[in-house]
Order: sequence, then structure tokens, then C-alpha cells
Amino acid sequence: MLSVRDVKVAFGANTVLENLDLDVYRGEILGFVGGSGTGKSVLMRAILRLIPRQKGIIRILGEDYDKVGEARKVELDSRLGVLFQQGALFSSLTVRENIQVPMREYLDLPKKLMDELAELKIEMVGLAADAADKYPSELSGGMIKRAALARALALDPDLVFLDEPTSGLDPIGAAEFDELIAQLRDTLGLTVYMVTHDLDSLFSVCDRIAVLGQKHVLVEGTIDDMLAFDDPWVKSYFKGKRARRIPDRGGERDAGHERDTAPAASEKSEAN
Repeated sequence: MLSVRDVKVAFGANTVLENLDLDVYRGEILGFVGGSGTGKSVLMRAILRLIPRQKGIIRILGEDYDKVGEARKVELDSRLGVLFQQGALFSSLTVRENIQVPMREYLDLPKKLMDELAELKIEMVGLAADAADKYPSELSGGMIKRAALARALALDPDLVFLDEPTSGLDPIGAAEFDELIAQLRDTLGLTVYMVTHDLDSLFSVCDRIAVLGQKHVLVEGTIDDMLAFDDPWVKSYFKGKRARRIPDRGGERDAGHERDTAPAASEKSEAN
């Protein structure tokens, strides 16, 4: 679904990412973690072509962006959904109008049909119907996240990028959002790339995890792979005091939730 090879991203003399490889497999939820300032969001933005990269190959849905024409790039972009950190809703637009932004950009649909589709997405993410006519300033933090997710799902994407989706939510709201992501993945067949620092999310909904450190991906794999990986930061993150408060979360996950298509850390191969 997503293949990143030998990517380098730098800002002037400051190299943020280098020699970075990453795979995301069809139908999985991949949690992408790393220390503050390591470049987690930078990589996501480079994949989405929001910032330039100096080196490397990125294949999305099996196609190399650098080798397709502009028309095909637009088609590929329409199959991606993005939830930016803090939601990034347009403050002057209602929830309905925010959801319709990608529809207006990529589709030629009558207003009535766009209204119906927006209402469907609002229901899909668990918002009340009357949220459609509210402005972002009238929404709670959790409602903003759900409205932003509805916009990310507006075009029925194959691959969804989530940047810190539970950041700023209380524990109950974060758990409910995690559950929503898992349900949507199962119902819609989504593939999810989730930048997060939330251990609860990693233990409860992620099929695999990739850890960013030293400008590249240190390890990809399951929670068990993370716990077994011999690196000081990884050990501190997954075995520290906060991690020990939720040791059974991984064990409580449905064993059938693991993907046959997602190899262990030692079995990385070309993504679909």
C-alpha cells in the first residue's frame, strides 16, 4: 500500500530524515512513533508531497509518484485521506462545508448529493446530525477530531493518514476515538498510517508499529517486537513506568486482529 525507500529530508544544513525505509501493508493500522522532534510529522508531510524530499522513492498504491503524470497524481491524491494534528478545520466553514472541501476539489457533484454525502460521513464518525451546521468554534475537542476524520473520509480513501489523532483528548475520549478508527478500518477496509505518542493507541488498535530514531526507522513490527528490540529509547518507551501501567492491553487484543499480510520485524519486504 505504501513503500518508502532511502528517503532523505533536510531543511538547509539540518538533515531530519536520512536512509529511511518504511512499509505500510494493505488493511493494517500502523502506529508511527518516535521522540519529540525526530521528524514523525515531517515524514508524513513528505509522503503527502506537502514538503520536498532530497532523495528517495515513495510508492503509494503501488505507484511511484515521481514517475506518473500530473493527472494520475491527482487521482492518487483523491484516494488518500488526511487528519491533521488539531483537526485543521476551516474556521469560517461549517462542519458540512469542511467535509465538502475535498468533494469540491476532486469531484463534480450537485449540491444536494454533496449534502447527503456529508451527512453520511457525519453519521459515520459518530457525530449528531445537528453538528453539520456548527462551526469549529462551537465544537468540543473530540467533536473537532471526529469532524476532521469525516473530512478525511469524504472521498472514500484507501489510505488514511492520522497525525496525533488522540492528542488533547481525555482518556475516555481517546479510547472512544481509537475504537472508532478500528471499526472504520474493519468496516471500510481502510489502511491507516497513524502518527502517535499514545501508548494506549499502540497497544489497543495498532497491528504494527514503526519507531523513528537517529533519522531513520529503527524497527518495524508488533508490540512483542518492540519489547524485544535492544535499543535504549525503545526500551524506555515501551517498558517505562507508563507502559507498565497497561501491560495487559496488548494481551487483550483480538488475536484475529493481526494481519497475515504484515510480516514481523525481521521479514520486511516490498509493500503492495
